Amino acid sequence: MTPTVLVHGGGLDHRCWDRILPYLHGPVLAVDLPGRGLHPATLDAVSLATCASSVRADIDAAGFDDVVLVGHSLAGCSMPATIALLGERVRHAVFVACTVPESGRSAFDTLDPEIQAMIREAGEPLEPRPMDEVMARLVLGKDLTDEQFMWCVERLVPEAPGLTTEPVDLSPLRIPMPRTWVRTLQDMIVPADKQLRFAQNVGDCPVIDLDTGHMCMIGQPSALATILNNVAT
Repeated sequence: MTPTVLVHGGGLDHRCWDRILPYLHGPVLAVDLPGRGLHPATLDAVSLATCASSVRADIDAAGFDDVVLVGHSLAGCSMPATIALLGERVRHAVFVACTVPESGRSAFDTLDPEIQAMIREAGEPLEPRPMDEVMARLVLGKDLTDEQFMWCVERLVPEAPGLTTEPVDLSPLRIPMPRTWVRTLQDMIVPADKQLRFAQNVGDCPVIDLDTGHMCMIGQPSALATILNNVAT
């Protein structure tokens, strides 16, 4: 089987994938993006390019030639840059409940105007901090049990602010490469209808629906693993 590389979303690190690992077949690598876990860095200095370079370095260190590249949520913004670096080594790209803005736009640009206004009014925090439990329950915990939700909260970390405001370049997705979109139908942070628009930005991308919330690797790890195993076979 082709090795599977798992890239976490915003406000998370590699630990968010822990519950799916027992269900995945073949070699698996869950990476930390810069600024967390195994890759400490000043969050203000983290960019889409540094994320891509970090993922490539981890793949090289693992000795993987070809990979199935799996991104969740905000990882959809750095996936194109990672694909640009890896080229044909990416045998298949899987976008799980991702945010993928139009080329030249940012994740922030995809938010509803009312949400953008609220964020601007609140201003920048003195320093990045993890999502608070009340907000996490609203946007991440819809379908999670209390135990699953608290497990998730314990793994929340501060996010690099630039990853939400930096414009993306989708030109690397023009290369011929199989790709799949996993759409989470109960998603409160990246709604299912918006995911269809993001999937169109990815290109020729079959969509597989899961009746889960945003944190599908925690709420229904075996269901997501079945999709990833089929891709990697």
